Amino acid sequence: MSSKDVILSRVRAALRDQPAVPDIPRDYRREFDPADLDLFVERLVDYKAVVHRGPDVASTIKTILGTGTLIVPPGLDRSWLPAEVSALVDDGLPADRIAAADGVVTAAAVGIAETGTIVLDASPDQGRRIISLLPDLHLCVIRPDQVVAGVPEAVARLDPTRPLTWISGPSATSDIELNRVEGVHGPRNLHVILTP
Repeated sequence: MSSKDVILSRVRAALRDQPAVPDIPRDYRREFDPADLDLFVERLVDYKAVVHRGPDVASTIKTILGTGTLIVPPGLDRSWLPAEVSALVDDGLPADRIAAADGVVTAAAVGIAETGTIVLDASPDQGRRIISLLPDLHLCVIRPDQVVAGVPEAVARLDPTRPLTWISGPSATSDIELNRVEGVHGPRNLHVILTP
């Protein structure tokens, strides 16, 4: 008998006389409050994201970037791109080409007001996870109707079989002395464009 078998048999013996575990209710929080867009913006800013509100996505992107090269997912709305920007469509681009770009622009699947989180689900207008992690600048466009009040409502809207990327501000980490370092695991700069 291996050590593993000994340990597992002891665990089973210890649990043998325990009462049956009741079913866990899964139908809680099915009524959701309306999303508070001002809270969403406040949380994003708290996380050091820059928020832009306005109808013209292309002029907002031009103001942020000026000129340069942006990685774009294949299903992105091309009207969002200003003429001054060179769009490089990600059709399986290698990592070095993605990392060398000036930034990436994506749409979003859902935003969460309570936490200031944006979720990408790899839809055609959001692309592969790698494109939102390698460039130093991520421009994310989200509509107000995509913003929900809390995490349970966001989870209810998402497809758990899709690859989900949860973004709460620019990439950041802290060392043991709580010195914040940005850009370790993704872009150092996150700009959220909230369209009407």
